[in-house]
Amino acid sequence: RLVGFAGPYYMAGQSLLVRHDENDIHGPQDLAGKRVCSAAGSTPYQRIRADYPKAVLVAYDTYSVCVDNLLTYQVDAVTTDDAILIGYAAKAPGELKVVGRPFSKEPYGIGVPRGDTALRFAMDDALEAREKNGDWKKAYEATLGLSGVPAPTPPPIDRYPAS
Repeated sequence: RLVGFAGPYYMAGQSLLVRHDENDIHGPQDLAGKRVCSAAGSTPYQRIRADYPKAVLVAYDTYSVCVDNLLTYQVDAVTTDDAILIGYAAKAPGELKVVGRPFSKEPYGIGVPRGDTALRFAMDDALEAREKNGDWKKAYEATLGLSGVPAPTPPPIDRYPAS
């Protein structure tokens, strides 16, 4: 009720991070009996519990603890938005990889005051200009692209009318 959103500028989705030598997990359908880590109470945690009940869920306060546990073979996978997981894979490309396709849609936008339509439209225009001039792709390649995952096509901007 208080926040409007410019964008979205990126369409994330829940995905899975595994060790580079993991060959048995290709998507959420392969999680039965596997130890899967996520942030306690998070939407990704709840989705795994509801949709993949045969997975063995492990929860910590932060994803970094989940990743540490993945690297030390205490869990088999980490799950959250692919943008976060791709970031971890970019930091350790020989050790970690993101597998499968995202199994949710999580649009990333810029929060603005709900009634400030002028600001929201200006942000939408700026996002569109950065996509057209190549800055969006350069920013992706300098960050998430370091994981080896190629830049996706940015999602269409949702230019919803003033409320």
